[in-house]
Amino acid sequence: MIHVASRRRSRASLARAFPGARIIDVTSRADEPWVRLSPFYPHGGIPVPRSPGVTAWSVEGIWQALKVFETCDVDPARLGVTAMTGLKRTVRRYGRVLGHRDGLHGERLLGYETARRRIYLPAYRWVLENRTAGLVDRVRRLAEEGDVVLLDYTTNGDVADLATPLSHAALIRGYIEGRWPEEDHGEDAPGPVATDAGAEGATSR
Repeated sequence: MIHVASRRRSRASLARAFPGARIIDVTSRADEPWVRLSPFYPHGGIPVPRSPGVTAWSVEGIWQALKVFETCDVDPARLGVTAMTGLKRTVRRYGRVLGHRDGLHGERLLGYETARRRIYLPAYRWVLENRTAGLVDRVRRLAEEGDVVLLDYTTNGDVADLATPLSHAALIRGYIEGRWPEEDHGEDAPGPVATDAGAEGATSR
């Protein structure tokens, strides 16, 4: 069985809650090879949703590039960032978030939940299927042998919960268990948008 737990918990706490489980950190601070499951990891060649022919180095780079603020539109430069730092764009610098553009050259702005489903989920799923399939299979095999705990900075696996960043560890679990969230609800009016309050982007690091 696969569990998701906070990386901020102590090892002793994790051992008590999940005795005998294999603990795997999948954040941007993890060791190789598991760090490659972080949405901040620069895999390269990741197709940018709703942007034919455009690719990015990381999923987080896509999310940040398409974010639109009061004083700043999309930032294509984020697509080319090859490190796991220097990706964030914040309200402190650019003002209130208005939404995410529906593609690099899209005319519409998407609400937060729609952006998660239309931009973030397809991009991260592509990474799971095309850049980290071997690691995903390793997690699946380990879970068949016993309990596995994936560590992340947040444990929220509900795409519709806009108050908390998504847990990409929860997305990994959902992918392996055949419970991937629904992508792209179709045409809709702009809805609630991200505030960046305590967020690591659409998901945690």
